[in-house]
Amino acid sequence: MTAFTNSSESNMYVYESPDALTYSLLKGPAFTPPTGLIRDPSVIKHTDGYYWIVYTTNWTGNTIGFARSKDRTNWSFVANHTLPTPGLARTWAPEWFVDPANGSVNVVVSLDTANNSIFRPHLLTATNASLRNWSVPRAISGLDRANYIDTFIVRHAGKYHAVTKQETTKYLEYATADKLAGPYTFVGTGDWAGWGSWREGPALVRLDNGGWRIYFDGYAEKKYYYSDSLDGLRTWTPIRQLPGLTGSARHFTVLKESLR
Repeated sequence: MTAFTNSSESNMYVYESPDALTYSLLKGPAFTPPTGLIRDPSVIKHTDGYYWIVYTTNWTGNTIGFARSKDRTNWSFVANHTLPTPGLARTWAPEWFVDPANGSVNVVVSLDTANNSIFRPHLLTATNASLRNWSVPRAISGLDRANYIDTFIVRHAGKYHAVTKQETTKYLEYATADKLAGPYTFVGTGDWAGWGSWREGPALVRLDNGGWRIYFDGYAEKKYYYSDSLDGLRTWTPIRQLPGLTGSARHFTVLKESLR
């Protein structure tokens, strides 16, 4: 798990867990970028053998940041990537999505292109294996309604499933599509899953039993929650407070892997 904390937006902390529930600190701070912030760090294990993070570099601006590590504890800054989008004022909450359908490496990021704090999800695709070059950001069809941020996408049963925060109502809403770039259709809006409002930073991970776990930040309460689905993302268990990290870790992403 990679996260920033309530006490620091400029340092990344790394945690690990044997059961996707009980997390302990592996290293913290584990990485501090040369400039700016490191909010919303999202993590993958790339085909080059490195762990990669992508993160929010600042409250305003047109860049996302990248760093990598061989061992999850020692990280090196790679670059800040400038998004060539006219009028881009805020570039928030980038999330990795490696498409199991074709192996493409993508970043889903929330963009404010009118300097009015209204966000829409956009998609970038890596154009080489070094992750140094990226496509021009393109709005994700169906999710490009006004004021959706913190979009997290997974692929399940041949479809793309997106959980995204409606910034006006503060609910996490749910949409599906046949293609990564959309068009997405919303199938869960408002308090559709019973998670309540003032939620953000959703992250999903596949469980050993074949189900899915979603984590999200109850930021107004300074609590972190999780909920499980055992029927293909259709229904979810009542939310539970995540032990240990509540009040400290913020907007994290979880990578499932075997270290044996």
